Parts: sequence; structure tokens; C-alpha cells
Amino acid sequence: MPSEIVFAAGCFWGVEKNFKKISGVIDAVSGYTGGNYNNPTYHQVLENRENNEKITNHTEAVKVIYDSKLVSTEYLVKNFWELHNPTQINGQGNDIGNNYRSAIYWTNDAQKKIALETRDEYQKLLTQKGLGKIVTELEPLEKFWAAEDYHQDYLAKNPNGYCPNHRTGVKFASEV
Repeated sequence: MPSEIVFAAGCFWGVEKNFKKISGVIDAVSGYTGGNYNNPTYHQVLENRENNEKITNHTEAVKVIYDSKLVSTEYLVKNFWELHNPTQINGQGNDIGNNYRSAIYWTNDAQKKIALETRDEYQKLLTQKGLGKIVTELEPLEKFWAAEDYHQDYLAKNPNGYCPNHRTGVKFASEV
């Protein structure tokens, strides 16, 4: 039976593309999670951020569906940490807003344990390099809504699409 975990690391297009390349990942689906209203659309999420609505806005996130016999949760979570800058609050690079927050939403206790342990390990590595404190939201997954069809495989359909690099350059001891 496949496992699922949800990652948020800025714009979902690049996150989806990154995880789809990993052997053992069955699918990576762009979508929304973490907000306090149902069935969000891309337009609503952007409008609520731009208007500074006093709501908990949704996060652009990617649901990763994977075969844990072929790729470990630890590998995926370490890839997540290295994929972006987890010390930037409510954004990645020039993508600013709570919809671009850094987050891991787990679906079981084993994933939670791995998320917390790797966060602590990565924080030590970041500190050694003089970088700040991790601000990643770590929560159980409550609900995930798939984004509109035009967001799925966006960078495969639009190879020159917007996809900046937000990595810190800090890596775990074993290459991810």
C-alpha cells in the first residue's frame, strides 16, 4: 500500500518537479493544505494573501505518494530540507506570503518522528554554516485539496516556467 506525506517549500511547481524525479515516488500532486476554509482555488489563495485577509491561508503544497519499499520516508524528508530554505518565514526567495510557507504535513507517527529528528539534525548543520533557525511548520495532515489541472506537471508542460532555486546549499552527510 502506498504511503503519503505532504511537503510545502515555496511555489508548488518546483517542489512537484523535484519529487517526481525520485525513484519510488508514484506521484506528486500540487495542491493546498493548512487553511481554514474548504475547497480553495489558486485565485482565492493569492487574493487572500494580497488583501491581507485575517484568515489562516492555505499553503501551496505537494502530496507525495510513494512506495516505502523503494524509497524511505527519511530520504524524502531529507530531500525536502535540502530543497529549500527552511529558515525563511512565510516565503521562499521573492515568493512572499504565508501560502509559500515551509511545512511538512505527516500522515503517521513514523513520519512525524522522522520529520522532527531530521529537523533537529538539519538545524545543527545550518547553525554550523551560520544560518538561522528553522521555521518550518510541522503538523499532521488534516486535509489536502489538489490544485487545478493547469498546475499539475506545470514545469513539464512549461519548461521555461518560473522555478527559482531557494536551496541553502547545506547538505546532510550522505548525499540526498
